[in-house]
Amino acid sequence: MFEYPKRYQVIVVGGGHAGVEAALAAARMGCQTLLLTINLDTIGQMSCNPAIGGLAKGHLVREIDALGGEMGKATDLTGLQFRMLNTRKGPSVWAPRAQCDKKAYQFRLKWLCERQANLDCKQAQTVRLLTEEGRVTGVQTAFEVCFRADTVVITTGTFLRGLMHVGSNQQSGGRAGEGAAMSLSGSLQEVGLELGRLKTGTPPRLVKQSIDFSRCEIQPGDEPVPWFSYWKDDVWNDELFHVEQRCSPNESTQYPRTSILNQLGQQLPCWITVTTDRTREIILANLHKSPMYSGVIEGIGPRYCPSIEDKFVRFADKEQHQLFLEPEGIATDEIYVNGFSTSLPFEVQIQMVQSIVGCERAEIMRPAYAVEYDFSFPTQLLPSLETKVCHNLFLAGQINGTSGYEEAAAQGLMAGINAALRVQGRPAFVLGRDQAYIGVLVDDLITKGTTEPYRMFTSRAEHRLLLRQDNADLRLSRLGHNLGLLPDRNFRRFEAKETAIEKELGRLAVTRSGQDTLEQILRRPEVNYAQLPGADHGLAPEIVQQVEIAVKYAGYIQRQEAEVVRFRGLEDRAIPEGLDYALVPGLRNEARQKLSQIRPATFGQAARISGVSPADVTLVMIWSRRSK
Repeated sequence: MFEYPKRYQVIVVGGGHAGVEAALAAARMGCQTLLLTINLDTIGQMSCNPAIGGLAKGHLVREIDALGGEMGKATDLTGLQFRMLNTRKGPSVWAPRAQCDKKAYQFRLKWLCERQANLDCKQAQTVRLLTEEGRVTGVQTAFEVCFRADTVVITTGTFLRGLMHVGSNQQSGGRAGEGAAMSLSGSLQEVGLELGRLKTGTPPRLVKQSIDFSRCEIQPGDEPVPWFSYWKDDVWNDELFHVEQRCSPNESTQYPRTSILNQLGQQLPCWITVTTDRTREIILANLHKSPMYSGVIEGIGPRYCPSIEDKFVRFADKEQHQLFLEPEGIATDEIYVNGFSTSLPFEVQIQMVQSIVGCERAEIMRPAYAVEYDFSFPTQLLPSLETKVCHNLFLAGQINGTSGYEEAAAQGLMAGINAALRVQGRPAFVLGRDQAYIGVLVDDLITKGTTEPYRMFTSRAEHRLLLRQDNADLRLSRLGHNLGLLPDRNFRRFEAKETAIEKELGRLAVTRSGQDTLEQILRRPEVNYAQLPGADHGLAPEIVQQVEIAVKYAGYIQRQEAEVVRFRGLEDRAIPEGLDYALVPGLRNEARQKLSQIRPATFGQAARISGVSPADVTLVMIWSRRSK
């Protein structure tokens, strides 16, 4: 056994979306950090659809960006097409989405990690955790190298005992073309974590020239482009990288500032198509060949992103299903068939694909497949994403039962921040449900748990009018700067924006036009800011947007803010550590069991546990006062 001579403060295992955000956050906060991954060539790999954002997911990305994370900037630089979804509805559910160039996105993140100060990237498969007296002290690799650290963040995605299915064919692997991590699961169980099994899948990729797009509906991007990142100077000014990255003043840094849209000169289109009666016939005739329906797959799949065979079974009365044909990059002819994931045999997939409108002559480049993998039940985590059974061990991403790049990146950012804070002897950083979708995500996981891949939706947030995608910086940038994660230059930009909004709102409140103030006029549904007498047309669009929303939705926003204050009493009231629920008289058995298992930190968290009633929470409150 070889003991690596350099000691780290944070080790991140896994180089996916969670691992990248965790490693960059810890390094940027000043910790000596090591990123360990099975294959350095797949850092930031988009295993499924090369798209970022969407409903609620776009909110997560903008929150990551507001705190100082990387996903939003990488998306802006490598996006092929950008759209703002749900604009016909209220602003609380508007959501940005981008189709990215999958290789450009991946190489961008690899480039960034390699040049980040305080961050080392090494290729190795982690097979075991090293622990002493109930805390993690490092990891051991397959080549019997021991790396030591104060904290460890595990972000293994779908690689823990990953098993891929195409019909009756099974192959070990975390994704197509890559091996699985077969040994680490046992080590996680040894430290006391309970593991389960989940399943996800991906659609086939088609040859672009073999598709008749004239039979499909074209879907262009939005103009002007709805960018993700608040920090445009970071995205477009490569001089910043000389200061913060490992670049000499003479080194070319053209790569990070050259966006895909700059290269193209325009956004690429996507296309909408549909299944046919023939698709239904083929799928139903071959259901017995699907490992999902034959009982071969044990893991539970994502309810909100079902396979195409599952769609035809669950929605039997629906004649056809909408599909999206989306480009995977500017240097590849691969087309992603969004909405068509399957694990049926390859020969059946060919028939299925050629039954789709416009795909009658389509050729499959990569077949669809399903993958099963181990995950850790997230109720075993503290709000900081540290495990309850092993000190200084943090988990983030799909290992916690989530699906999607955005959910993974959000967890990775939080785990990286909290690992760094633990090293620095500072309190944990936890976002509340009223502060961010990230707070909703983490609280749902650690409080309610999950037995199926968790996906974020706007409906999961009680205060979604406060948690809009457009105001993530107003909610979180000051917190990111206080952590040492958001640079001073970004914070100065944020403060200037905040000041401009407050100044214009103040002017509207006191400036009158006739009998009404300009603020009162702007509340009328038919009036927008540009129609106001004396409107400042030199204001940036983002300032105007915030002013309009603040005025038009003032009543709703005030009601939600009042609700937050009303419920904060429970959220801020901590449950005494070590409280023995077995001693609480009158507590129902189910509540006693759930409370003992999850051990909520606050009474607010206790109230959200499935199976715990308001009466149970009251009993615990009374008992905790008496026991003091």
